[in-house]
Amino acid sequence: MRRIILMFLANLFRLPYMLFKVFRMSRHRDIYSKEDCYAALHRMVRWANRGGRVTIAADGLEKLPAENGFIMYPNHQGMFDALALLEALDRPFSPIAKIETEHVPLLRPVLLMLDTEFMDRSDVRQSLGVITSVANRARRGENFVIFAEGTRSKKENEMLPFKPGAFKAATLSHAPIVPVAFVDCFIPFDRKHIKKVTVQAHILDPIPYDEYRDMNTREIAELVQSRIAAKIAEVTEN
Repeated sequence: MRRIILMFLANLFRLPYMLFKVFRMSRHRDIYSKEDCYAALHRMVRWANRGGRVTIAADGLEKLPAENGFIMYPNHQGMFDALALLEALDRPFSPIAKIETEHVPLLRPVLLMLDTEFMDRSDVRQSLGVITSVANRARRGENFVIFAEGTRSKKENEMLPFKPGAFKAATLSHAPIVPVAFVDCFIPFDRKHIKKVTVQAHILDPIPYDEYRDMNTREIAELVQSRIAAKIAEVTEN
């Protein structure tokens, strides 16, 4: 909470512009393209992170598929993960979010700008509909991020098991899977200090459909998680 307050205070003079921009763009998606919305959020997140004394050390961006229509699967360390990815990537993507977030006042317009898919995990039919929608959109060349743990781990740089169902969108769309390893992303919002901090976002080698086509979703989940775990171990042990 302290760092969130610092982010707001450091950008106080920009806040009226940022709020105006977010609410206007989210309400007029017929005027503003997804690229316009993403570019605006990308810029605002850089301001927020800088004001909060957080540096994003991202690598492997050159490994992202040249063509859009890929699905990123990161480990989920906390609320800051999304801000790290929004600053690191200059290419638009959409998340899958819990349906409860659709009604959070300040979060809702941001999620609308990202063309978020809202999932009600208590409703199997609705969840399947979201997965199908994501698969169809990925086939049309849209990029997505799915947190396969389902919730943040609360275990710092350790992970919870990846849920096989999270990979159904990839198998339906035949989209490249892009593992993403976050390191220290829990620090900005989970630690009760506002010291300067660097979080890491590592884009790993994409897994093309031909590599996972004969695997079931449990095997895919284990493969993706093992690659992320290996990267986390590599950078934290050095």
